[in-house]
Amino acid sequence: MIKKLIVMGLLCSFSASFYAQKTLNINLSSKKDTEVSPIVKEKVEEYAAKINTIIQEEKKLMEGELLVLQAKNLDKADFDKEKAKIADRYSEKMDKRIEELGFDLDDVIQKQVRYSLLNTDVTSKEELKEKLLKKFRPTRSFTGYFSYGIMTLTNSSPDNELDKNIGYANNLEFGLKLNYQLSRTSPWAVTSGLGFSWRTVRTDNNMFFTKSADQGVALVQANENLDKSKLRTGYIIVPLGMQYNFSKLKNGGMDVQYRSYYTGFKIGANVYGGVKMSTNNIVKGIDGETRDRGNYQVNPFVYGAQLTVSYNSFSLFVKKDFSNFFKDGYFKNDKALIFGLTIGLD
Repeated sequence: MIKKLIVMGLLCSFSASFYAQKTLNINLSSKKDTEVSPIVKEKVEEYAAKINTIIQEEKKLMEGELLVLQAKNLDKADFDKEKAKIADRYSEKMDKRIEELGFDLDDVIQKQVRYSLLNTDVTSKEELKEKLLKKFRPTRSFTGYFSYGIMTLTNSSPDNELDKNIGYANNLEFGLKLNYQLSRTSPWAVTSGLGFSWRTVRTDNNMFFTKSADQGVALVQANENLDKSKLRTGYIIVPLGMQYNFSKLKNGGMDVQYRSYYTGFKIGANVYGGVKMSTNNIVKGIDGETRDRGNYQVNPFVYGAQLTVSYNSFSLFVKKDFSNFFKDGYFKNDKALIFGLTIGLD
């Protein structure tokens, strides 16, 4: 059918030049190169060149017959009738010649699919399976992450001065996550990594943290309205846990199955430990802002557990410290409880 349209187009072009003394030039611009297998590209270009040769040869012969037809000075109706006969004859002739080229389209498609999947033109089954096993190997990587959580301090004391005056508290964290899938098809993975966490406790009621007489920490009432009062502590955090992925097994071809690590629903649990980097007491009032990186008895070590539910790169988590926020019995038994969102940079 395509060849018939080509021939009819040529005939229409010739006919138009005969009756209207006009010419029609068609220039087909080439498409930009795409990721095509070199073998496929070579075969298609060779096939296209042969088809073009056939078209040019038949076009020359057809134009000769049309010139003979033109010399007969037929009226338009008879001319169109004879022209249609010529079109059918050359269409059948071109179809037969192109068919005789023996172009195997299915084989070319298979080669291109293989190249698109594996970026290779390997032909043996052994090489192909080796490439598939390499392409769909288990995930072993580091990925970045960013998380933000709302924090509260929990304790079992019936009366705690910090509880009465605590304001908004939060945890900001970013770092690298180790992803270690146990096998190509395993839903289980070991997770670890390295994170940098900043925990900020804000106070209300114009209260602020200060060093007590015994070089401890205490809350005192300011003699003015405070614009800002917060204690920020940075930690280096190392987690260690397991993750389960609910995504289904996929078939990569040639009986090579794999499970996508990064997509779908996942649930994970881990323990973590960390060491303090620094504590910064920030107070802002009428006289301006003061910052003190002193010792406010914030625990130099932190440890706890975390539960995470994820979908693709987004995770909801709850994190509970087993260590006290402050050491040496200051604001006794206050432990951080954090709810938040993590965005994975997969």
